[in-house]
Amino acid sequence: MMNKAVILAAGAGTRMQQKDATAIETDKQKAIAATGIKALIPIDRPFLDYVLSNLADAGFQQICLVIASGPNRIRDYYEQLDCERLSIQFAVQAEALGTANAVLAAESFARSDPFLVINSDNYYPLAALRSLREAAGSATVGFVRKRLIDGSNIPPERIRAFSVIDSGGDGTLKRILEKPEQTFVDQLPEPVLVSMNCWRFSSAIFAACRDLPLSSRGEYELPDAVMCSITQFGEQYRVIRCVEPVLDLSSRRDVESVASRLRGVEVQL
Repeated sequence: MMNKAVILAAGAGTRMQQKDATAIETDKQKAIAATGIKALIPIDRPFLDYVLSNLADAGFQQICLVIASGPNRIRDYYEQLDCERLSIQFAVQAEALGTANAVLAAESFARSDPFLVINSDNYYPLAALRSLREAAGSATVGFVRKRLIDGSNIPPERIRAFSVIDSGGDGTLKRILEKPEQTFVDQLPEPVLVSMNCWRFSSAIFAACRDLPLSSRGEYELPDAVMCSITQFGEQYRVIRCVEPVLDLSSRRDVESVASRLRGVEVQL
């Protein structure tokens, strides 16, 4: 059964660095937030520790953190940490060229094995992680948009901008609709499923990542690689529906809401 997970942690954290007069932060949280390193924002311990402990609870054992090149505080922290349930490796994304490029950096870690890909600034439901680990073949989690609005810490206006998943009538991924118009989303049948970048990949994704043109934003983007793997390489993705919320740590305004929900959660690495 799949036991490898790749965590995308190379982002610059631009939104996290931006000051927010409404954000409630401790001095230590404020100092880390100013660096943009979302993964190390302290709750009782760094946020990424909670993400990693959750992965271990789901049965994952081998972790690859994709980090930026150069001196790196994430590497410094995890290299000195003793872990009993997890082994942690690192892959370096040489340039900030997008999420598909970040996944490609982990190719030597994944080799020919299936693997999970998640963001470093999201805390996903345990059930979603277990479902991907136990899935047969490539898959993604589609989070029910109404449940995210009702139960997560994410502002509704941000959720409404998330990519929408079209799974057709057979439960397989047909397309990913990026930044859809609200009028279009309102016409979709419920439940509307959105992507939170929670994937189970086979090694076929690496060929798709290498085959991509740059997006309009000048990056190699993971949703484009997924669609390339479907259209060019015949990969199929099962869409697993999840009704549980996701915690999001994108900006400084998110710190207190995430901290309040994670305080007291036991961490075992």
